[in-house]
Amino acid sequence: MITSTVESVRAVPEAAWERLARPAGLYLSHRWLAGQEEDPTARCTYALVCDPGGELLAAAPLHLVREEPNDAYDPAGVLPVHQRPRVIAGARRGYHNAPLTAPGLDAVRRDACLVLLRDAARDLADRNGTTHWWPYLTAPATALLAPLYPEGPAHLEDDAVIPLPGAGIEDWIASLPSQRRVGIRRERRTFAAAGLDVRHQVLADCFRDAGALLAGHQQHHGHDRDGTDAMTGLLERQAAAMGDEARVVAAYDGKRMAGFCLYYHYGTTTWIRAVAVDRWHPAPHLYFNLMYYLPAEAGYAHGTTALHAGMTAIEAKARRGAVVSGLYALVDRPGTGPEPSGRG
Repeated sequence: MITSTVESVRAVPEAAWERLARPAGLYLSHRWLAGQEEDPTARCTYALVCDPGGELLAAAPLHLVREEPNDAYDPAGVLPVHQRPRVIAGARRGYHNAPLTAPGLDAVRRDACLVLLRDAARDLADRNGTTHWWPYLTAPATALLAPLYPEGPAHLEDDAVIPLPGAGIEDWIASLPSQRRVGIRRERRTFAAAGLDVRHQVLADCFRDAGALLAGHQQHHGHDRDGTDAMTGLLERQAAAMGDEARVVAAYDGKRMAGFCLYYHYGTTTWIRAVAVDRWHPAPHLYFNLMYYLPAEAGYAHGTTALHAGMTAIEAKARRGAVVSGLYALVDRPGTGPEPSGRG
């Protein structure tokens, strides 16, 4: 097996990358990573492992972070004081991470690929006088990578995925306990009675209104740096990078956007990216409909089988049928350079 690096995911054929990324999730997709390369706060490199014939067997984005504006990805905020890596392996955004390996690899070749990805991350970190870490690894990814690292995994957060059984939202609701079914149907009925105009559109058509709501949401949760200009700019860049894959379902009261949900259909999952509502003009059960029910309807229409609801408010998500699993970090220690046997 041969390890190499490239400076942009655009240097890798999209079909070859997507063959590895699609099972892993949106935040490791070719198009998402290409858009993230525009972020000036980190420099991207991509570690690639190929067989002698040039077939891509494994890959990992590597980010040398210059400045981290997101506290959840700042080692100082989530890791012990003695661990301050500046290289992120895998996804840098989205709170969902895994190394990429080709489907169908046997365990021996897969594990050899993982060693090579770890060594590539160590090489980059060593050259820059730092170490590397994998933040927000899924539980299966953690189990694969943990034997390659000197310390055990650190639990960061919990993650929620809601299965979407059957062919429509009533099938999902019917799968829940009776008390929950009654509550969800009431929340949907009361919201519908409010008479808001529900619109499905691409992010490019509404990023300014959505950015203003997202800024209010962020500041309400203590993120004072995330003002309207910053959030509008963030969504504008995401709209440009993701095109018509960046979908929004929004509720309007006349011309005023009362709330929105930004989501993506990727693989077999509908991924919730952002939800915000106008706190000064509340509507009954607006948040629950935007967070769960309207994206679920869109997911069923698209043919996905799960709703990735992400972190926070885990109990509320569990009450709606979410499967909850941990997200972990693995951190390399200084002085743990590549093992001689790691090259193949």
